This record gives sequence, C-alpha cells and structure tokens, in this order.
Amino acid sequence: MDPQQKAAQEASRFVETFNDVILYPTIALLSAIAFLFFIWGIFEYFTNAANEEGRRKGVTHITYGIIGLVVMVSAFAILEIAVATFGLDKQLDCADDPSASGCDSAFTLPELDSGLPSNGNPTGPTNGNPDNPSNGNPSGPSNGNPSN
Repeated sequence: MDPQQKAAQEASRFVETFNDVILYPTIALLSAIAFLFFIWGIFEYFTNAANEEGRRKGVTHITYGIIGLVVMVSAFAILEIAVATFGLDKQLDCADDPSASGCDSAFTLPELDSGLPSNGNPTGPTNGNPDNPSNGNPSGPSNGNPSN
C-alpha cells in the first residue's frame, strides 16, 4: 500500500469518526434542546393561561426554542452547502461507508499535469529568462562587469 492510499484511509477514518462522534450528535443534541425549550414554552403558555407573567415566560421559551431550531437547521444547511460547494459529498458518503462503490478513489489526489520539465524548473537552467544564459544574472556571467 503506497503512502497516498494509507493517508486516504486515515483521512476517511478521521472524517467518519468526526461525523459520527462529534458533528452530527452535537447538531442533534442542540436541536433536541431547542425543541424541548419550544415544548416547555407551549406547556407554560397553556398552564398559565390566566397569568400574564406565566404566559410571557411561555412565549419567551417558545421564541428561544424556535430561534434555536432555526440556528441548528441553518448550521446543518451551511454544512451541506459547504460540502456541495467544495465537492466533498463523495468523500463524506465514502467516509460513512468506505466499502460503497466508487469509494476506492474518493480520497486520492488527481495527477496534475503542471507542464513542468522533469527537473521541476519551468524555464530551464536560466531561472526566469530563457534568452539569458547567465543563470538569472542580468549582466551576464562576468560578475556584473559588462565589458567581460
């Protein structure tokens, strides 16, 4: 197994663990808390129908519950938009199920054709000026003396 495949497997395990252990449970927990605030506000509102202060507390809890739910749905939507924007949906799907079809190349980097020569220097031995063989020295190979 080459280092790239090893790194891809490690990244896959990390993303899967992060999603399963931290991200989605946190979103679910905070959504549940917001929903419970909403339900508690409804309960307070109806049980204190004759009491203006009790109804006001109920409305406050209902409002906080709705705000919390909107924030959590928005956070989830932002994460999904980011995944779709950066093209990570295949990687996240493969992190959830690495044995799915098409996941063998989900974490491999594409080979880039950079147009560089085999030595990695885009302009050859002149370091930036293909017409000047002075290796980057504008005055030529004579240590700055134009008469040499």
